[in-house]
Amino acid sequence: MKSAPELTPDSLSKARLRVWLKLLKSVNGIEAEVRRNLRDGHGTTLPRFDVMSALARFPDGLKMSELSTFLKVSNGNVTGIVDKLTQEGLALRVAVPGDRRAQVARLTPKGRAEFEVLAEHHEGWINTLLEGLSAEDIEMLSGTLDVVLTHQSEED
Repeated sequence: MKSAPELTPDSLSKARLRVWLKLLKSVNGIEAEVRRNLRDGHGTTLPRFDVMSALARFPDGLKMSELSTFLKVSNGNVTGIVDKLTQEGLALRVAVPGDRRAQVARLTPKGRAEFEVLAEHHEGWINTLLEGLSAEDIEMLSGTLDVVLTHQSEED
């Protein structure tokens, strides 16, 4: 294994920028393929998949505000998707006792079944898109990204 060359603060800054651009290009390419597969193979969208995924993680449901915070999107975006899922019988809204304004969204059994199919395909697409990574590559990349994420959370 080659040792990394010594970098000056300026060259380290440029190297970090190049890494960021590679990460961005990789993520954008993967996301585009996932969006295309969801649209063409399942007639759905990535935001809808994300909402269903969040609701699948919380079987007792999430308040709409919690759902938008969890997904880091606006309440309006979440409301429109949940409305459509509800119309299709894939989700439902339940009033929160003691809070007339709040509602909890959750998947119906039909919604859970549909999400399980989507999630299985999603995993397969990601596996195919990242098949060039060995177990060692994955471990190293995951550890490196953990460092990035830890640093980000310290900044917040």
